[in-house]
Amino acid sequence: MKYLIQTTALCLFFAGSAFANEFESELKDLASGKIAEIAASEEVVSAVIAQNGDTASYDQSKIDELDAKWREEADAVDQPMIDEVLEKPLSVYLADTQDASDGLFTEIFVMDAKGLNVGQSDVTSDFWQGDEAKWQETYSVGKGAVHVSELEEDDSTQTLQSQVSVPVFDPASGDVIGAITFGVNVENL
Repeated sequence: MKYLIQTTALCLFFAGSAFANEFESELKDLASGKIAEIAASEEVVSAVIAQNGDTASYDQSKIDELDAKWREEADAVDQPMIDEVLEKPLSVYLADTQDASDGLFTEIFVMDAKGLNVGQSDVTSDFWQGDEAKWQETYSVGKGAVHVSELEEDDSTQTLQSQVSVPVFDPASGDVIGAITFGVNVENL
């Protein structure tokens, strides 16, 4: 009986792993095509460069303070910090890009050199992404980096989604200046 339980658990583990990576090839193709094109757009690059100038001196204490404020506002009626970010031209561009994707993109957000949100198509649960793989495995790695998350089912839309992240580069210097993450509805690939 113990052997049967272990075998069943092992089979479920490997079945889950195969399912989690089922769309990885298509997602990486999307990352090197449409996503890379958006990451290199003037709207994204100029907004990241501008915010990097504003946040360059931020230490971890300041980042934590901003992230805590964002999280508090996410559950509040009054959301001045969140509203300020959502009203930025970059956020409007990202929302328009998401709307034009015919349901392929479920969210888009851009991060600066500190991992702080620069702009986003929708509200994120937190403001600082610098402690997450989506930023660490793209911004910190640089050229050629792509982070593809495991598949998750969105309870509200009942769709399978994965996050795809790539670095954002300064076209003049070639330096990594930030990162961008797309929620992708894999059923629309």
